[in-house]
Amino acid sequence: MARCEVRDGDREEVARFIERHWNSRIVMSGGKAFQPHLEEGFLERRGTEIVGLLTYHIDERGMEILTLNSTLEGQGIGSSLMLSAIDRARERECEKIWITTTNDRLRVIDFHQRVGFRMMRINLGVVDEARAIKPQIPLVGERGVPIHDEIVLELEIEPYLDTPGSDGNDFV
Repeated sequence: MARCEVRDGDREEVARFIERHWNSRIVMSGGKAFQPHLEEGFLERRGTEIVGLLTYHIDERGMEILTLNSTLEGQGIGSSLMLSAIDRARERECEKIWITTTNDRLRVIDFHQRVGFRMMRINLGVVDEARAIKPQIPLVGERGVPIHDEIVLELEIEPYLDTPGSDGNDFV
């Protein structure tokens, strides 16, 4: 498998991948609409097929993960993509990364907590309002749970630390 940054030549293929997994080329977060295929990201391929995709948006607050999908469960693709995003956040001197998910997505919440994210807030009723912009958002999600709210998880980013031996001149 090859992991690489999303490039301009990948945009249409990425848009189709997002549409297949998110029922639209738009994703909603905090009441705001994003077009993740136009944002930065990382993808992983098996042969010529995309098997994993992470897209993100960086602003003055930090990095927001917009999408994270893997078509091959249990092979470490999501974790690998997330580690790439964390490294990028450090490079860009972001203080935090956050991701927003819906109240029905317990597996997503579990995954991010295992990586080190913490639940920071619940945006009550935001998904109900988001359906005015993106009507493709289902009323009922995983395991028959009604979808109404967003859960925001955050990860504080520690800067790269200089360690003994990192410049090749120190010995431990």
